[in-house]
Amino acid sequence: MNAPQPRVRQVLVGRNAPLYAVTSGIDKHPVAGPHPVGWLGLRGDEQGDTRAHGGVDKAVHAYPWAHYAAWRAQHPGQPLFERPGAFGENLSLEGLDEEGVCIGDVWRIGSVRLLLTQGRQPCFRLNLRFQRRDMAAQVQQTLRTGWYFRVLEPGMVTAGDVPVLLQRPHPGYSVASLLALIRDRVVDAQQLAPVLDLPLPPSWRRLFAQRLQTATVEDWTRRLDGA
Repeated sequence: MNAPQPRVRQVLVGRNAPLYAVTSGIDKHPVAGPHPVGWLGLRGDEQGDTRAHGGVDKAVHAYPWAHYAAWRAQHPGQPLFERPGAFGENLSLEGLDEEGVCIGDVWRIGSVRLLLTQGRQPCFRLNLRFQRRDMAAQVQQTLRTGWYFRVLEPGMVTAGDVPVLLQRPHPGYSVASLLALIRDRVVDAQQLAPVLDLPLPPSWRRLFAQRLQTATVEDWTRRLDGA
């Protein structure tokens, strides 16, 4: 049976707003018609903490719509899982997931050319949004994180666009495979050394280089718990 053709289900943006004790742009809502995408992401989209979110390497966040069925089964009655945008994504995608995209992929969506930079490392803002102390940890454990794009060529995107893969220079390194290295606390040099040859963004290069040099794992407490 052939895999479904990838498709943009919705395009979403969000303004900064209070989220308990922090400010966040995680509450995304769909926009109609073709929408402009610049070097730093979609027009009208905001991030509350630009030290950890947004920027050129995290300009556009994509999330598979197929994951929502699993989340609804895991957390019945949670209204946020009834529509795209629950995880702060800009692109709700059908027909693609973390196993099927790779670090360094170049995609064209609409008239925008995009470079896949990294998977998402969930943070405590998900705990606040879903009012669950372990939601960020659940996202990390399941590898249902989504991923980030860097904008190589600005343009327009709209719901219904078909993502087209232009280049895949690193087919052996899916987003899921690198997320699993992080989740599983891998410090084995044979597995980590080749990762540093990938076109990693600075944050992931530091993470994997530190593990390789020290054979220790970074502390996740602040990211996952906000402590």
